[in-house]
Amino acid sequence: MTGALSDPVQGDFFVCDFFAAVPKHDLASMEHPIFSLSTRPDRRILQYTHGETEMTVTPSARGRATIFDADILIFCISQLMAAVNAGRATSRTLTLTAHDLLRATGRETSGDGYKRLRDAFERLAGTRITTNITTGPKEDPVETTTGFGLIESWQIVRRTRAGRMVSVSVTLSDWLYRAVLSKSVLTLNRAYFSLRRPLERRLYELARKHCGRQPSCRVAVEVLCLKSGSTSPRRVFRAMLREILKADTIPDYLLTEEPGDIILVTPRGMVLEAGQIPQLSDTARDKARNLMPGADVYALEADWHAFWAASGRRALKSPDRAFLGWVKKQAG
Repeated sequence: MTGALSDPVQGDFFVCDFFAAVPKHDLASMEHPIFSLSTRPDRRILQYTHGETEMTVTPSARGRATIFDADILIFCISQLMAAVNAGRATSRTLTLTAHDLLRATGRETSGDGYKRLRDAFERLAGTRITTNITTGPKEDPVETTTGFGLIESWQIVRRTRAGRMVSVSVTLSDWLYRAVLSKSVLTLNRAYFSLRRPLERRLYELARKHCGRQPSCRVAVEVLCLKSGSTSPRRVFRAMLREILKADTIPDYLLTEEPGDIILVTPRGMVLEAGQIPQLSDTARDKARNLMPGADVYALEADWHAFWAASGRRALKSPDRAFLGWVKKQAG
């Protein structure tokens, strides 16, 4: 594998080569509505306030970066975290293979796929954020307001005769890079990339961030609407939400409506009665970490519980052995 390289002229850069890197997203992007849910160019300036958090997102002429554009950042974060967990050197500037990025995020590798990728880079570079959200170690108690782009720059390094980009260099914002180095990230289910409705993706992010591995959590529809970043009227948002709840397409989590305009979020493994869930030993979890270095073992455990439930909930003589066999296939 290729690690971080240093060149006296070009400067430091990091070559992406962990194709099987576990998908990860930064906590701030999962917590707050940085990305647009619109499928059309969104040129509105977003003013967002929740608690002590303040954020202004200003789009470029090409529109605000979308939740699908964020796939590029997720890919970069995943690559960097895999390197950090493996003890490799990293850099804010990454060199990636466009084809690998398209495949890893479930996108088409056609000519149109490459064009959409270029458009995404331009929206990410053009979208500006001003916020008091900090990333990295919280050593300084003084509140700081920072302005930055989601990515600092990007460049097509090579292009084929057919016009497809082959290699791309991306420089992440210092704000995002510090989030990675401080491990302020969460693992995503790979099925996230198959979600085609923007609100589905946003609901998964919020469920993953706020519920995590808790037995359950509750959130008001009003708060969900605010944190999703949806600009739809409340009644329209509620109708879209109910449609998604009925379709039950959110990976890892079951979302149900309760009286009082409340949504109950439950990890799918927790939907089973506690006594029905196969219990794993700490030894099995340690072995799983060795099989998939850098993976969130508790996320793997939750995915395996969901797999086990979907497979008929058969009795297991050795849950540890069954779990590790499943992990080996995932790592394969």
